[in-house]
Amino acid sequence: MHLAKPLLSALALGAGVIGAPTELQRRTARTSAPSGCLTVGSSGTYSSVGAAVSALGSSTAAACIYIAAGTYTEQVIIKYGGALTLYGQTADTGSYKKNTVTITHSINSATAGSLDKSATVNVVSDGLKMYNINIVNGYGAGSQAVAMVANADKLGFYGCQFSGYQDTLYAKSGTQYYSNCLIEGNVDFIFGDASAWFGECDIVANGPGAITAMSREVASDTAWYAIDHCNIKAAPGVTLDGTQYLGRPWRILARVIYQNSNIGSLINAKGWNTMADGATPAYYEFNNSGDGADTSSRLYETSISAAVTKKTVLGSDYGSWIDSSY
Repeated sequence: MHLAKPLLSALALGAGVIGAPTELQRRTARTSAPSGCLTVGSSGTYSSVGAAVSALGSSTAAACIYIAAGTYTEQVIIKYGGALTLYGQTADTGSYKKNTVTITHSINSATAGSLDKSATVNVVSDGLKMYNINIVNGYGAGSQAVAMVANADKLGFYGCQFSGYQDTLYAKSGTQYYSNCLIEGNVDFIFGDASAWFGECDIVANGPGAITAMSREVASDTAWYAIDHCNIKAAPGVTLDGTQYLGRPWRILARVIYQNSNIGSLINAKGWNTMADGATPAYYEFNNSGDGADTSSRLYETSISAAVTKKTVLGSDYGSWIDSSY
C-alpha cells in the first residue's frame, strides 16, 4: 500500500439521452436492455461504456445503461449527478457466474500516477448500482494495480466480479453494499475506508498476502468492513495453505469482521497481520466455519458476542438504497 493520498481524475460529460432504470427480478436472464436504458455494444448506440456515461451529460435524472456481451478495453470514470444503474448482459442476474460483460485495462499505479488513476473503473457518483459486470485490472502480480475505485456514498454492486492482484478493490469512502460478487487478488485486495457490507460473496486469493487493508484512522469514524456469509478460498489450482491473512491495518484503527462465513485453509493460524506503525485495529470473527476458522491461535483479535448488522455498517436508512432482493 502507498500511504500517499491518491488523486481523482474527472470525466468530461456531454449532453445525451437519459433513460430511467427498471428493476428486474433476481436470478432471471437479462439479454436485452431494460426500458429507457442507453445501450452499449452489439447493436447498441454506443461502442464503449465511457461513451455512454459521457452521453448522460449534466442531468441529475435517474438513468440506466445496458451493456451487451463483450470485452471492453477502457478506463471508465463514472461521475454523474443522478442515480445511475449499469446492467450487464447475463443468463443469471443473481450471480456473477454467468456474466458476459468485462471491462478491462492494464496499468499499475506507479505508471498511472496514483491508485485512483490506475483503476479500470472509478466510481465517484453517489447512489450508483451495478449489476453483472466484471471489472479487471490485468496488470498482474508485483505492483499496485486497481480494478475498481468505489469513492462515493450508497453504492450497490450485485453479481459483479472484481479481479486483479495487489489492491484489486479500493472501497475508498462512503457506504457500499456488495452482494453475490467475486473479489479476487492476493495483497491488500480489499482496501480503503468505506463502510462496506460484503454479503454472500466469493473472496478468492490467487497468491499469498492479506485480504483486507482497511484504513480507518480516527475513533469517530463509523466505518466497518463486514464480510458476511462469504466463502474465503484459494483460486482454482492454487495451493495457499496458511499463506493468506484475513487482514492487516493500512491505518491504525482498521475495523473488520468476518461472520457467518466459510474460511478455507489458505488462512494462516494467526489470522491477522500488521502494517501501520502503532496500529490498534479492531478485528473480529463470529460464527465462521471451515478449515481456517479456528481462532485459538489468532493475534490482534477481539472477541465479539454477536454478528454486526447492516444497520450498524450501512446506516439506519440502508433499506432505502440497497436492492433488498439480494
